[in-house]
Parts: sequence; structure tokens; C-alpha cells
Amino acid sequence: MTDSADTSRGRLFVISAPSGAGKTSLTHAVIERLAGHGRQVCFSVSYTTRAPRAGETDGVDYHFIDEARFVAMIEAGAFLEHARVFDRRYGTGRAETERRLEAGLDVVLDIDWQGARQVRAASPDVTTIFIKPPSRDELERRLRNRALDDEATIARRMAEADEELAHAHEYDHHVTNDDFDAAVEELTGVFLSVLASRGGIA
Repeated sequence: MTDSADTSRGRLFVISAPSGAGKTSLTHAVIERLAGHGRQVCFSVSYTTRAPRAGETDGVDYHFIDEARFVAMIEAGAFLEHARVFDRRYGTGRAETERRLEAGLDVVLDIDWQGARQVRAASPDVTTIFIKPPSRDELERRLRNRALDDEATIARRMAEADEELAHAHEYDHHVTNDDFDAAVEELTGVFLSVLASRGGIA
């Protein structure tokens, strides 16, 4: 385990949320804010077996790989965490994450509760953050307004959201995304507090 007093090493953060809660937009906004405080924070690019969506780029949005390669990577111990979501596999590369942390970069993992548990077990120094929607009804409204999914997929995402929310208590911090700007301020505050407590902010 890495000494938490090592201020040259980047910090590892996990952010989880139900689909549609806005965690990606929030986190990108917070990363911009943190840059102003001299912290270079980056998203980890996950591996997945699902097909790319329109506009997605391999190596930027995800590393898109097939089932056989994913299984081979599991067997080789190449993942820091991995999970099956919506009949597709997702995983975080161990070597790349460690390389970035050793280079002094703070790394954010956008993963679900299953992955968060695995990372917490492997890296006790991780900070976990859960993004909540204001309500279940609002979450469903947001999913419908995106107009990306059919009714069956929305129902499936809501069932997955219920499971995700059931594990919110396992996280260190909770931020409710009701008002976006307020949520950005709150989430930025969580990052700054953690970094300051660990010597990461002057």
C-alpha cells in the first residue's frame, strides 16, 4: 500500500451514480475548476465489450474490445476492477491507472458500485463519491428527455438505478445533483478538501 503522506503521488477518486444523474458533466466541470488550483485531474478510460455509440472514439471514450480479450485480461490480472452491466463488461486497466498516479496525476474512475467495492478493497486510500438525483421521478424524467433509449431500456436503467442507489451508503461522500452549479461547487469542495487533507493543495 502506498504511504498516504506521499504528496508526489496522485490521488484516486471513484465517482458512481445511476445513469442520468449527471456525473460525467459534473466531473468534467469540476476537473476544469481543479485545474485552476494547480491539480491535473484525468478520467480513467475504461475497457468495455459494448459497441461504440455514434460519436465515440476508441481510446478516448472507452477502449472497445471483444469478449475474448476482456476475459483474457481478467485472467492476466490486468484490471483494477471489472463488472458486468447491462450484459456488457466494463473494466479499469490496472497498469495505466498506476502509471498516472505515479506521475502525480489525480485519477477519477467513473464506475458502478460493484467496481467501487473492488477498488476500495485494492486501494484503501481511495475516496469514493456518489452522485444522487433529486428523486427517482426526476431521474426517469432526465432519462426520457435524453431520447436515447426505448421504453424497455429505460425500464432496465431504472431497475439498475434502484440497485445503484441501494449501495449509496457505502460511499465516503454524497452530492445531490438538483441544481447543476450548486452541485459543481459541492463536488469541487469535496475534491479540494481531500487533496488539502493529504497535502495535495498548497
